[in-house]
Amino acid sequence: MALSSEFPPWAKEHAPGQFCTFPVGGSVADLGPITRTQNPMVVGTSVLGVTFAGGVAVAADMLGSYGSLARFKNISRVMRVNDCTVLACAGDYADYQYLHDIIEQMVIDDEVAGDGHQCKPEAIHSWLTRVLYNRRSKLNPLWNTILVGGYHDEESFLGYVDRIGLAYESPVVATGFGAFIALPLMRDAYEKNPNMSKDEALTLLERCLKILYYRDSRAFNRYEIAIVTKDGATILPPASCVPNWEIAHFVRNE
Repeated sequence: MALSSEFPPWAKEHAPGQFCTFPVGGSVADLGPITRTQNPMVVGTSVLGVTFAGGVAVAADMLGSYGSLARFKNISRVMRVNDCTVLACAGDYADYQYLHDIIEQMVIDDEVAGDGHQCKPEAIHSWLTRVLYNRRSKLNPLWNTILVGGYHDEESFLGYVDRIGLAYESPVVATGFGAFIALPLMRDAYEKNPNMSKDEALTLLERCLKILYYRDSRAFNRYEIAIVTKDGATILPPASCVPNWEIAHFVRNE
């Protein structure tokens, strides 16, 4: 059937069976189908987080995979929000960049106000749950899973939120493949030593990242770790784990 270019759409010249269009804010030629992201494109894999005595640490590797291609090997998926909050993001990197820009502008607005206020980690986590659930409800989700870590009022905070708005808090959190491989190790270490020091927490994260590099085909041995303590939030310089492939002959597919 032909698409009528007549306007108004109730013009007498319209023949039976023709489609009528309603221009909104422009000509008929400007209109097009509404599109949605059907699946993520460039993605990052697992992110990890753990609380320790006096702070929180979150970690993510620096690989952006384009399908099965290890395309980008130096991307940052860890963000310093303010002096008391950091976050790390898994999933679609373009959606993470979109959220990164919005959060960065929120922080600038807080600083411009000059009232000494800054968003607490709980507030950032709550805001993200609303944003992600809102986009999911519009059938246009942001394809991300995000960890929010912070230290405020002498309390550590570590929260999880995914692309459908599912959210919770926990002293140890892992996303993606890390939820199956790294999270049991992290929970075991935390239950044995709930008041671990910062160095012990960093050692735990580095060990888990190394194991993920062995077992997750989308993981990478170059990573970043962000730490939040009473002294502020810091992203450590990128580091690399040194793998030992002498164990490879133990891995068999039978």
